[in-house]
Formats: sequence, structure tokens, C-alpha cells
Amino acid sequence: MTRIEDLIEDGWRGEPASVGSRPIGPDGLSVRPWKDCVSPEFVQSWRRLAASAATPNPFGEHWFVLPSLEQFDPRGTVHLATLVVGGELAGLMPVYRARDYHGHPLPHIGNWMHPNSFCGEPLIAGDHAEAFWSAVLDWSDRNWRSSLFLHIACLPGDGIAVDTLNRVCKTKRRANRVVHRVSRACLRHGLSPEAHLVSILGKKRRKELSRKRRRLEETGHTIFTRAAGEDGLDEWIDQFLQLENAGWKGQESSSLVSARQTACFFRESLHGAAREQRLERLAFHVDGEPVAMLCNFVTPPLAHSFKTAFDEDLYKLSPGMLLQVENLALLEREEIGMTDSCAAAGHPMIEQIWDDRREIVSVSIPVGGAIRRGIGDILTSIEARRSEKNR
Repeated sequence: MTRIEDLIEDGWRGEPASVGSRPIGPDGLSVRPWKDCVSPEFVQSWRRLAASAATPNPFGEHWFVLPSLEQFDPRGTVHLATLVVGGELAGLMPVYRARDYHGHPLPHIGNWMHPNSFCGEPLIAGDHAEAFWSAVLDWSDRNWRSSLFLHIACLPGDGIAVDTLNRVCKTKRRANRVVHRVSRACLRHGLSPEAHLVSILGKKRRKELSRKRRRLEETGHTIFTRAAGEDGLDEWIDQFLQLENAGWKGQESSSLVSARQTACFFRESLHGAAREQRLERLAFHVDGEPVAMLCNFVTPPLAHSFKTAFDEDLYKLSPGMLLQVENLALLEREEIGMTDSCAAAGHPMIEQIWDDRREIVSVSIPVGGAIRRGIGDILTSIEARRSEKNR
């Protein structure tokens, strides 16, 4: 029996597909249970797709999605919508059927994500975006069952997916609406880290941060580290999980280690990111103990700040903020044009030094025949109006 761990390991380590391996699938769009899709050959094609995607998305790469599915969908109910062109993956998006929509009994088809996934943009190679979305819409119309609409969540508002969906829906003369939008803090690169701080923080605030850095160093032997590979990664992960769990998230049972599945997913995805050279991790240690830690997923020209934790007993010294200052070194990387904070809107710490904003939207498109689309159109228009009213 082929184990999912073996498939992920093969993909992570970049082992070549065997000569004469079976094809990924027939050309065109296929929507199959994820457990029926994965194979060493499939994972290798997925890796190549990620490398050629018009918009990179770490939350859509194999090293993130497969551990997520293994932990959160062990029964294999999630499907993979894949576009194959010339025997290679040209588009991929996890999808699922849901009966409930934000507490309302509204069946729909959606792109599958989980609470620790922060971007729903599918991986689509080169100029295949229109073909991918056109095929997904056609499939949804034929396979709607009881679904009223296709809901694609967590898309960059200025990204290729939204732009292409708008064009495809206009060509097909079908309704599509943005039903939710939020502004998320980000860093658009241009200024140096020093110039960026000067531009957003007054002289008094900058002096205060320098004073807190000195006070932190006075509490014990303070070491700042920045790492990218797997050396020492398991120990780093253990420390991160303990640090996060010691704070308010642990008290509210929302820390990663509060559930075995989230802890396993976190460990596996970080190892996968490191093997693919997608991981960057930063930390402050005082006398050998972590006081602030964070990890980034780096997929040029984008980066995403995935997770952060700090010692809340030292909140007066702002170790988390001090680590974010160190994280501004991302601005010096020429291959990175923007870094997404992945933080909730209004985050009290992040928005102090991440001054730009990235609009994240969710789009709904009625599916099925004319009558069913008409019903879906009424429902999505109501939600779109409510969304705009509540902005």
C-alpha cells in the first residue's frame, strides 16, 4: 500500500518520476477524490505546476495541501479539480461540497481551505487561467446536484483569479459577485527596513523600541537567529508550539498544539516548506529559552508571514514587535515584491509596522440550469449587498 507520507517525502525531496510512469490523467478537467489522485508522478507534476504558476501560493502547494488533507480530511471527501494539458498539470484547486453556508442551509461547491490556510488562489500555469475557470464553471453546471453556487474564498482582490473569473463570467454572460472582502496588512517592497520604520513610526516610538531591545538584552543572554533549512527544525517547532500554547491561545484551546491534527499539520508543512526552500524562521532566545518566534513562507515574488508567537510574560518589552522589526529584512530581498501578513484585519501589533493593505475577497457564482442560477443569483446578490453595507 502506498502511504501518503511516502508520496509527500518523494515530492519534497525532488526525486524524479520513474521512466515510463503512468500519466497524470487525460487532458482536460478532472474532479476526483484527493486520495485517488496522489501518486509520486502526480506530486512531481504538482511541484512543476507550483514552479510555473502565474501567481505563487504556498497554501496551494503539495507540501502544504497534502498534510492538511491527511490531518483534516482523513476520509477523503475533498476532491482535487485538476486541469491537465499535454500530460502535465496546468491547474489545481481542492474543492468540496457543503450543505451549510455560514450557518445557513445553503448547499454549494467551494474551494477547500482550513483555518490555518490564508490564500485560496488556485495554482494555474502560465496562460491557462481562462481555460481552467471556464472548465470549472462548466463542470459545476453539470455536477451541481443540490448546490446553488460556486463559492471561491480568500482570493487576492487584485489577483489573476478574480480578474480572470470576471472576464470568463462576462463572456459566458453569467453573474458573479464579490460577497465578502477584507483588507489585510502587507508590506509592499521598495524602501529599506530603516527607511520603512522612519516612514511609519515617529522618532519617539522608534526610540522606545530601541530602549525595549536593550532592556530585553539586559534580561539575559539574548540571541537572534534566522534560519531556512531543516537543521534544528524539530526542536524549533517544539519550542514554537510550547511558546504559543503558553499564551492566550493555549488558555482558549485555540493553539496549534490544542489538537493533535493541527500540531501534526504544522510540523509536516514546515518540514515540507524547508525541503522546498520555502521556509524562513526567526527567533529571539534569552538564556536559551524562546521569547519570540515567527515563520514565513517565501515563494517569490510573494512571501507570507505564516505564524508568530511570543512570551506574553514579557509583553512590556514587546518581544513580538521587536521580532517583526527584524522581519523587515524581507524588504531587502530583491526577489520579493510583497509580503502578506496573513493577520486578521485590525491586528494591534502587525498594523503598527505593516502599513500597506491587500484586499482579500470571496466570490460566489450561481451554477446549474437557468432556474437554479436565478435562485443562486438572488441569494448571492443579497449577500453582496450586505457585505458592502457592513464594510
